[in-house]
Amino acid sequence: MPTDKKILKRNVKDSVFTNLFQDTKYIVELYKALHPEADYVTEDMIEIVTLKNILTDSLYNDLGFMMDKRLIVLVEAQSTWTVNIILRGLMYLVQTYQDYIEKEELNIYSSKKLEIPKPELYVIYTGEKKVEEKEISLSEEYFGGDETALDVIVKVITESREGDIINQYVMFTHILNEQVKANGRTKKAIDETIKICKDRNILKEYLSNHESEVHDIMFSLYDDEQIQKAMMRDARKEGIKEGEMRGEMRGRMEGRMEGRMEGIDAMIANMRKAGISDEMIQNIKNMSQRPTS
Repeated sequence: MPTDKKILKRNVKDSVFTNLFQDTKYIVELYKALHPEADYVTEDMIEIVTLKNILTDSLYNDLGFMMDKRLIVLVEAQSTWTVNIILRGLMYLVQTYQDYIEKEELNIYSSKKLEIPKPELYVIYTGEKKVEEKEISLSEEYFGGDETALDVIVKVITESREGDIINQYVMFTHILNEQVKANGRTKKAIDETIKICKDRNILKEYLSNHESEVHDIMFSLYDDEQIQKAMMRDARKEGIKEGEMRGEMRGRMEGRMEGRMEGIDAMIANMRKAGISDEMIQNIKNMSQRPTS
């Protein structure tokens, strides 16, 4: 199928996000956007700890990194709003701590208090729904604000300072949305998005260095989606066919049973005419109604 006919992957923004922040250079920019006071941070202080779903059905998230072994930052990019990000953040955090403890060979049963990185959870929301919250918490959203044994707080980012990496990513998603509305989920929407972003100095370096990769990302699941749709169509057809066969079989069985009952009724009527006793007729009827193998 020609490239210009391919359809844009729906979760492209999240995929570009994960690709963008595979580079620690951009993670440093992200950290400085989250912590403007941290102008001292360098790439060698950053360790990526993103949970990746490779060959398994285990947890995975958009971005996780550790800063100087003192802070774990987990970031999700979402175009659809849901407070369930709190639960996902909690699960990501538990798994990340587990990985950290195993990697550092720490003994959680030791009497000595362990030193672990402080956690921060963020969601960068780029959807159209108006979200006023600056942070959401497990206690508030799920337990009416009651004090519980555990609370989780996720900071919500919908905008950032002009020009920083978060602002550029958000602008990229908005431009992409505009181009998809104008051109559909097509190659033209991708080309126009990249061109406009470069012209406006939005993720310009990243898009210039990874343009072909960005195209591949946007189309990466196209073939898989088509295969899945074909499999679903085949499954539906097979289900309909099987249902029809069962219905036909059931119809035949019901037809045979109906015919058999009509035959028994006719036989009983003839027996009564012949003067056979009701007791004998009932015994014969009972024997006739026993299931056949």
